[in-house]
Amino acid sequence: MRATTVLAVILGLLGPAAQAATVDYVLDPAASTVAFETDFGPDLITGSIPLTLADLSLDFDNVKNCTMDVELDVTGAQASFPFAAQALKGPKVLDARAHPRMVFHSTSVTRAGAEADVTGDLTIRGVTQPVTLRAELYRTKGSAAGDNSHLTVRLTGRVARSAFGATGWSDMVGDEVRIIITARIDAKG
Repeated sequence: MRATTVLAVILGLLGPAAQAATVDYVLDPAASTVAFETDFGPDLITGSIPLTLADLSLDFDNVKNCTMDVELDVTGAQASFPFAAQALKGPKVLDARAHPRMVFHSTSVTRAGAEADVTGDLTIRGVTQPVTLRAELYRTKGSAAGDNSHLTVRLTGRVARSAFGATGWSDMVGDEVRIIITARIDAKG
């Protein structure tokens, strides 16, 4: 048998699951952001929290094998105006001094059309709650079809800040926080 025929027979016997593989990715923090917005009366408070760590394993053939672990630096949180940034990091909201890290650990990933739903445990202020984020993957502009070595992941979702005990200024600031994470990731060597 020729080499290509042997390979075809082996791949046929093993089936598609045996051909799939997870790919590990590392975060490019300089090209990644975690943005948020919440209601402030008729206006919005917007801001960002630095993304410090993202360990991702992606399986493009079977999303159930995907995993994501993400960490944010609460002490670096910024908001659209100065007093909001101080309040955000203060003891009534994120309590950055006592809880300097925000952590997300995925528990399941399911396909949702061309996108995926990533469900996991989000820990804020030492309180862990389940959340689901919608994920979209984008290739770097100019990359070849099928080249998954450099990707951008966009995750969107909503959380109730009260579920994590971040209840300060609830008479002025909305409970729902909308999250937009844009993470540039590169396949490990």
